[in-house]
Amino acid sequence: MLTAAYMQRGTRSQGVSSGSQPWYIWNRMPDDAALEFHLTSEQLRLAECSVEAIRTPGRIQSHGILLGVDAISGVVNVASENAGSLLGRHIADLGSPTVEWAVASGAHIDPVRVELAGRSYDAITHPLGDRAIIELEPEITSMEYARTSVVGAIQRLSQLADVDEIRRRTVETVREITGYDRVMMYHFFEDGHGEVAAEASAPEMEEYAGLHFPASDIPAQARALYLTKLSRAIVSTSDPGTPLLALDGDAAELDLGQAELRAVSPHHLEFMRNMGQATTVSLSMISEGRLIGMITCAHRTERRMPILLRRALEVLATQVTLQIVALQSIQRLSRTLLMRERRVALLAPLTASGDVLATLLDGRDTVRGLIPAEGVIARVGGVVRVAGDVPAGDRRAVVDAAGDEAFATEALATARPDLAALLPGVAGLLVVPLGDGDRLLFLRREAAQVVRWLGDLGPDNRPDPLSPRRSFSAWQQSVSGTSLPWGEAESDAAELGRELRDVLARRAESRLAGLALIDPLTGLHNRRHLLDRLEAAVADAGRDALLFVDLDRFKNVNDTYGHEFGDVVLTEIARRLRDGSRPDDIVARLGGDEFVLLCRGAGVEEATAIAERLLASVAEPVTAPGRPTVTVTGSVGIAAIDPDRSAAENLDRADAAMYRAKDAGRNRASD
Repeated sequence: MLTAAYMQRGTRSQGVSSGSQPWYIWNRMPDDAALEFHLTSEQLRLAECSVEAIRTPGRIQSHGILLGVDAISGVVNVASENAGSLLGRHIADLGSPTVEWAVASGAHIDPVRVELAGRSYDAITHPLGDRAIIELEPEITSMEYARTSVVGAIQRLSQLADVDEIRRRTVETVREITGYDRVMMYHFFEDGHGEVAAEASAPEMEEYAGLHFPASDIPAQARALYLTKLSRAIVSTSDPGTPLLALDGDAAELDLGQAELRAVSPHHLEFMRNMGQATTVSLSMISEGRLIGMITCAHRTERRMPILLRRALEVLATQVTLQIVALQSIQRLSRTLLMRERRVALLAPLTASGDVLATLLDGRDTVRGLIPAEGVIARVGGVVRVAGDVPAGDRRAVVDAAGDEAFATEALATARPDLAALLPGVAGLLVVPLGDGDRLLFLRREAAQVVRWLGDLGPDNRPDPLSPRRSFSAWQQSVSGTSLPWGEAESDAAELGRELRDVLARRAESRLAGLALIDPLTGLHNRRHLLDRLEAAVADAGRDALLFVDLDRFKNVNDTYGHEFGDVVLTEIARRLRDGSRPDDIVARLGGDEFVLLCRGAGVEEATAIAERLLASVAEPVTAPGRPTVTVTGSVGIAAIDPDRSAAENLDRADAAMYRAKDAGRNRASD
């Protein structure tokens, strides 16, 4: 929740990303007492909401009727007060064979049109323990066919490919269908608070789009209901509700978590009235078992929505949610590929570089270009250098004090006052360990930020800490003493650190041997290293095999899309070969689009199985952001190592087998 996020900020490890949460930081008030008041009040509201009996209010909304029928005897043993005369009667006496059948069979029919006491109702039935619950909503003829427009709306919305446009068009469409004064789409952040992500409202109404609201506005217990109950209609904010009566004459308490008519918390009714709402209908947006948002329709006067229209809008909300989640997944994948490509460009030159720090900090591609920051302090091989805006002082002492663990904060003075004293003016710090005391430190200066809230969160806007806000007019909150959130930069930095550690380790091995044995583009072993290992394998006279991989018509990729994109494809293919090989295999790039695998302890049969697996992996599409999707295939030559031949001769035999695979039609293996 919001309070926890504030209290724990500065303690998140680099392995946990704050994702897309831009405003989880609570306001830094002018004095500690005011800050404590706000944090305590939010905690009190969340605690109060967590124990409220919202599932068992003992009442229903007064516009409808609820009956509880004993599933065995068929006798009505619970009824809302406005239908109390039906208590003790058999379901057959209600005059609706369809409902009688539904209760007897335990079927869920949603809804059935029934007549009761000369009035037409929509009846919704569902089981509850040893009872069947029948909810009766008076028929609404004025919106009878509005649901038919939902199908066309879903089809139109499904054609959109931009998340913001989907949100905007969705609320506009739902408002057109329902005629409600205001339709909003909420987005919930992981810390509990939310944002009005899109809005469509009457022209004279105050705009709420882009405003944030605290977690207590829609607390955890209410959100849990929305995971299983996909819509919620509140017909009147002036309705205190109608009590439920039991057959014995006492008040009845049923779990109404799945009921359409569940009465509304007085606290929430006051909340709605303060927002100028007389009626609302809310629709769940669920992904992977988590409520990620809601679509809420609100009207200034009482207005009922038929159950069939609500059901149709539930389908629309589900479709829109799937669409948004899919697009966001594609965006994340595209970004992952882009960041991988940028890391390759940054790290590939390191193996041949005589000055690692200069390459990382001053080259064409730098770590600051990968992880946005005002300044960087880097220590590699015990040498410390800086780039960008870094405060004067003992930089080595700063690196030592940062420690060997991944660390991220946007409020350094709160999280690490010792480091803040060494880095005056720095509010954001991201530490990336590289091993052996080496690390990267990314620095960000304080950034003035403004959060726009749905109503003043201060005490003057509430009668008491547990009351809803009196006004929901936009309220701006200034946040000081913090940097911009690191967000996705945390996970980017974690990947950078992992790959940089690997590159530095391989570079150290290479330097120790006095040989450049790594291919600078792909990070695989090069020809020289392969021949060294192949000579050793020939000498051992073991059961080994060679796989000679050549990409089919790769020249077309370079000619069509350029060598820069060709290098991206080669790097991706190299990764697939490395990931698809066994731990003890040697994977090398000979040059161009030729790769060789030395498979230790593998005969021709096992080597063929490995080759088939690698061919399938190579043939998967290669996608890079802003570039076309490219599919390449490979041809593989397989040769068992002959101890009576030299390393070069064995390599030639595998090469010849590869050409036989090409002659046989490509995208295959041959021995």
